[in-house]
Amino acid sequence: MLEIRELYKSFNVGTVNQKDVLRGLNFTIADGDFVTIIGGNGAGKSTLLNAVAGVWKPDSGVIYIDGNDVTNMSEYKRAKFLGRVFQDPMMGTAADMQIEENLALAARRGKRRGLGWQIRPGEREKYVKLLGTLGLGLETRLTTKVGLLSGGQRQALTLLMASLTQPKLLLLDEHTAALDPKTAAKVLEITDQLVEENHLTAMMVTHNMRDAIKHGNRLIMMNEGNIVLDIAGEDKKKLTVDALLDMFSKASGSEFSNDRAIL
Repeated sequence: MLEIRELYKSFNVGTVNQKDVLRGLNFTIADGDFVTIIGGNGAGKSTLLNAVAGVWKPDSGVIYIDGNDVTNMSEYKRAKFLGRVFQDPMMGTAADMQIEENLALAARRGKRRGLGWQIRPGEREKYVKLLGTLGLGLETRLTTKVGLLSGGQRQALTLLMASLTQPKLLLLDEHTAALDPKTAAKVLEITDQLVEENHLTAMMVTHNMRDAIKHGNRLIMMNEGNIVLDIAGEDKKKLTVDALLDMFSKASGSEFSNDRAIL
């Protein structure tokens, strides 16, 4: 579903502040994989996600999504392949619009739209059913403006919107980092549910090592712009934080220094 070949990306090229973030990265994700990505500050996690989303154009290399070369495709054009949830719960939804209006916009993504549109009764019934699966009581609040929701409710709604049209790839950019632990756990539970029920292919960048181990079927650990660990299947299920830290040290030749990720 995703193939990356020899991806390079640097910032502030030719200055004393030059930073080589991605260094010949090679990476593939199979259809239906849920990959968690973790690494220290500056490892290249968010740059990788932004390169896939089209925020950054790589200096060199190729990116394929579902067999389509999107390397030079603009961000808005490749959006038809992608669903994305950001770290900030305020992004990804329209605060001044109602819950049902936000869902309707998401449902019409990539389709031709005229000047007039309305939410049909059949659509409204579908939204009630979908919102009910979240277990947050939003199915009774279709006409509530999204700006009045809590951060967790809004992030759960954004997840639902991002998966509504069955994207080829769902990008989760530290989407629980701004939430309190209890709310973050609920949003991750909803994430697992939506990915599994819709058979989505997903990439989740996280700052939390325990979350990276617990969720998804494959774990990628990055360091200095490249992948140093790639763990899947039964090996991932057996992982502990201590074991992962030990493996990182052996693979990279250095200690993992991000206390926030470990704790």
